[in-house]
Amino acid sequence: MELRFPEAEEPDQALLEKGRKLFAGETEFLKGVVAMNGLPPADRVEVCFAGRSNVGKSSLINALTSRKGLARASNTPGRTQEINYFTAGDIYVVDLPGYGFANAPVPVVEKWQRLLKNYLQGRQTLRRVFVLIDARHGAKAVDEEIMTLLDKSAVTFQVVMTKVDKLKRGDLDKSLERTRAALAKHPAAFPELLLTSSEKGDGIATLRAIIAGID
Repeated sequence: MELRFPEAEEPDQALLEKGRKLFAGETEFLKGVVAMNGLPPADRVEVCFAGRSNVGKSSLINALTSRKGLARASNTPGRTQEINYFTAGDIYVVDLPGYGFANAPVPVVEKWQRLLKNYLQGRQTLRRVFVLIDARHGAKAVDEEIMTLLDKSAVTFQVVMTKVDKLKRGDLDKSLERTRAALAKHPAAFPELLLTSSEKGDGIATLRAIIAGID
């Protein structure tokens, strides 16, 4: 029986090189956006990264771009309410605020959720959302909420497992099983998982190649 949501295979050399070149140049912070009218012109492909607080999103973006301080982490969930835009070659890399708002006031949460929904539904140049899931925990209810929103928005999303170096293989397999079971309920899910470690560099070259291959 074929495994649903298998681990992504390593891309061929040509695509790996295309990914390397894409992120070998300058990656610059463009702007932080707090309302739809602040979005930059929709004149190029964009990919975005979403994940609950403390999933390792900033570390992954920094590893992807080889820039240690490019994306800044906040230890307070809900602190950063901006959609942050970066330029890499001829694409936009977009960093969404971490979801999970235990410490944020209700009006702040509602405003951010409205912005997120409008962005996901209204950005025609958004080609893929990378949903980050901590490999130590697998998919949680809060992750499924964002997946459901992406289903409704008809935006393809691909799950990226972070911090895979923190687990033994047996524990990782259990986490992957939980995540695959969750993904089976979501029609917008891309049919491959990517396993990464920002600390060790696992999966980073593959992620660059995946982004470079998106039209």
